[in-house]
Amino acid sequence: MSPADGGMDGARDTRSPRPFAAAAALAVLAALAVWALGADYALAQAAFVATWAIAGLGVILVVGQCGQVSLGQGALLGLGAYAQALLALRGVPAPLSLAAAVALGAAGGWLASLPARRLGGLYFAMSTLAFALVVEEALVRWESLTRGAAGLAVPPLALAGWVADTSFAQALVGGVALALAWFACRRWVASRLGRAWRAVREDEVAAAAAGIDVARAKTLAFVLGGGLSGLAGALYAHWIGFVSPEQFGLMLSFELLMLAFIGGARHLAGALWGALVVVALPQGVSLAVERLPPGLAGAAGIETALFGAVLVILVLLRPGGLAGSR
Repeated sequence: MSPADGGMDGARDTRSPRPFAAAAALAVLAALAVWALGADYALAQAAFVATWAIAGLGVILVVGQCGQVSLGQGALLGLGAYAQALLALRGVPAPLSLAAAVALGAAGGWLASLPARRLGGLYFAMSTLAFALVVEEALVRWESLTRGAAGLAVPPLALAGWVADTSFAQALVGGVALALAWFACRRWVASRLGRAWRAVREDEVAAAAAGIDVARAKTLAFVLGGGLSGLAGALYAHWIGFVSPEQFGLMLSFELLMLAFIGGARHLAGALWGALVVVALPQGVSLAVERLPPGLAGAAGIETALFGAVLVILVLLRPGGLAGSR
């Protein structure tokens, strides 16, 4: 497989020649956000961007690197969020509860990957869809543990007596978690495991003929991606302060897929660019609508129409994603 056909996209991503350009673009976007939204609100949005970027990294490992279509990533976030909420309410220290959320997300990823040993393509995607529906229904029905549709209130994240109850603290924790997740993903993608993922993505039969354990490669992609999703869900539970089953339904899974493909599913940087679009674009559309003439601004569905139009333009201009090659 040659670099021209995309086989080494993940490896090139770990040695991107444009880190300073990306950092400069992010700095400009951050400055614009502070100017338009205010520092406190912009920092709160930055915490959500970091959290969705972590979730996006999990999707990119499964979809972009290993080539498996998963419709159950939202359910894995839900497992992490509920694990964190339940343990935090019982006074479990944050490092242990976060580790448990990551472990439960990884276990969910392993469970979702089991049909991959016998199914492929659309049939496997449907099995992950079924997994997501089962998890959502379990969260609703297990009222003695999850309180069902009533949901759970989640206290602020506390680390060794320090409470992340401000926008700055949440952005700081989110940024540190994203940096750690990013470093881990770079190592995985650049390793022999990453090369196995890309071989499976390009041609499973050829990968098996070359001696790659295809089933193991798929399982590890789902386990590691599930762990990242569990971490993102745990942080999200603290930032939002409340969790309920409908937050982690199919729409969230589709949103995460949209995040990965808009950002660039074959590049780790696509997780960050996709998170920026998913979190910041609705805010930008709302600001733009407020500046439209009164008759047009009050039209039904104008924000949805503008949001969809911007997404179509992004896809047409950057079909490989915002982090894609030139």
